[in-house]
Amino acid sequence: MSKVIIEKSGPVKTIWMNRPEKRNALDSELMREMIDALQAPVAAEDRVVVIRGKGNVFCAGLDMAERRETIGGGNASGIEVMLRAVELCPLPVVAVVHGDAIAGGNELALHCDLVVASDKARFGMSLAQVGLAPNWFLAKKLMEVLGPVTTREMLLLGDPLPSTKLHALGLIARCVPADQLEAEASKVVDRLAANAPLSLKAMKALTVKQLEFRDGIKHDDVDALVQAAMKSQDAQEGMKARLEKRTAKFQGR
Repeated sequence: MSKVIIEKSGPVKTIWMNRPEKRNALDSELMREMIDALQAPVAAEDRVVVIRGKGNVFCAGLDMAERRETIGGGNASGIEVMLRAVELCPLPVVAVVHGDAIAGGNELALHCDLVVASDKARFGMSLAQVGLAPNWFLAKKLMEVLGPVTTREMLLLGDPLPSTKLHALGLIARCVPADQLEAEASKVVDRLAANAPLSLKAMKALTVKQLEFRDGIKHDDVDALVQAAMKSQDAQEGMKARLEKRTAKFQGR
């Protein structure tokens, strides 16, 4: 069974992550299929892309088992390519977040142009709890969307934040009771689909281009710190502890 399901309904293309038994964890195959779906040629009738997750969780982030096998290399290229494909999609991209969006799942939601969330959903980056750290590419999106205060809370504490809090702070577009999520998502998607497509494409390109100045900032020094964390004994211990469902014992090595 495909790990990504694509549905078309008139001008709306919906991309479903389809690993409910793994909480839609992002393994290499799922990310490749997501990239293919996002980079596919845009049909003349296409107006909006919607990203969703099957099961009870939107997305739990990178697959722990797969990530542990490659932790020493710190290779995040797969998720970066996928998230950049979301960012560069010429159409508006809407994340419909019915359940938790954690780590890479949080990044996936926040890379979308609009987030429509259930009040039951939580958004988080638990990397500090497993001995890892986000690289420059991942952290800059958090700073862009959440701002410095909420980014620090999300990263340094590592506990997920409720969607109600993010919405109250104006950081996600919509947050509604779970039983109203489908109606609210349809309302947002239908509004986008009815707007002028050339205007939407121009606006999407503008918002991406105006933030590209960040890419010119030198960050070799922080890259070295991130890589040191990724390759540390603590990272190995943190990932092992999470898979074994126990508390990690960090030693700062």
